[in-house]
Amino acid sequence: MLRLARDIGIDLGTANVLVYARKRGIVLREPSVVAISRTNNKLIAVGEEARQMIGRTPGNIVAIQPMREGVIADYTVTEKMLEHFIHKICGNRRFFKPQVVVCVPSGVTSVERRAVLDAARAAGAKDAYPIEEPMAAAIGAGLPITGPEGNMVIDMGGGTTDIAVISLGGIVVSDSLRIGGNKLDEAIARHIKREYSLMIGDRTSEEIKIKVGSAHKLETEMVIEVKGRDMIAGLPKTVVVSSEEVREAMAEPIAQILERVKHVLENTPPELAADIVGRGLWLTGGGALLREFDTLLSLETGIPVQIADDPLSCVAIGAGKALDQLDVLADHFNEVTRTY
Repeated sequence: MLRLARDIGIDLGTANVLVYARKRGIVLREPSVVAISRTNNKLIAVGEEARQMIGRTPGNIVAIQPMREGVIADYTVTEKMLEHFIHKICGNRRFFKPQVVVCVPSGVTSVERRAVLDAARAAGAKDAYPIEEPMAAAIGAGLPITGPEGNMVIDMGGGTTDIAVISLGGIVVSDSLRIGGNKLDEAIARHIKREYSLMIGDRTSEEIKIKVGSAHKLETEMVIEVKGRDMIAGLPKTVVVSSEEVREAMAEPIAQILERVKHVLENTPPELAADIVGRGLWLTGGGALLREFDTLLSLETGIPVQIADDPLSCVAIGAGKALDQLDVLADHFNEVTRTY
């Protein structure tokens, strides 16, 4: 069935929202942040403009991240955010609403899955279909998922890490844990607070992770100046933090991810495990950009690791390509609904 270019695929992430429009590719990449007026609940800003307000708003405005750990934490705000993005891409089409494919973590409950789809419909979608994030990531990375060979994908986003072994167009073994980039940021902030009695915000801890963070020892270690508020004196203060410290701070959540990866490998059928040893593990999502994460993963599993060409966009691209299979997704969704 030929469908118009108004159909879109949405990667509704904890940290960012990416939208893929049919025949146009990635058309939107914005932080999952909304600024709301406390006085009348009016939308003040969405996306990057709202992200700039985090930690800097006056008392009558609040900057909210409506997604937490891959699921909706604030339904009303998520709906407003999606409505803003859909309108921005598709225009005010009252009679021609888009068909939407929305990505969800593989470990969500039926209630959480339904909340995402309901929010998309309420925001202006004609209909919404779910696709699991590791499946979308595999499609977006260009892996041959329809064949009998095994493919293993690790998609590390802002709120969740999804691990899946895919073969013959379906997920054979999967696991999902609510640990992602945000947990790494929180671990860094806790370390700075504990070691230096310095309070820093979410944006600062993310900046530290991006600039000097690593999962494994670097050839040349780095340092960064960190500015925040001294918890004792209550005054602004600057400290110097090394990449070794940052790596140590992130060690625990990274170890939990590695443990789950090994768990999935242990439960993979032998034939597919043999394929994975030959084809390697594929990393997607923002976590794939963490320095030496692929090296650490390879050392821990003994399997080569490859990073997708555009790891940040893989899930959205996969959701967009799934628009060509809406009938299959609809049948799958109906089966899932009946199961529950």
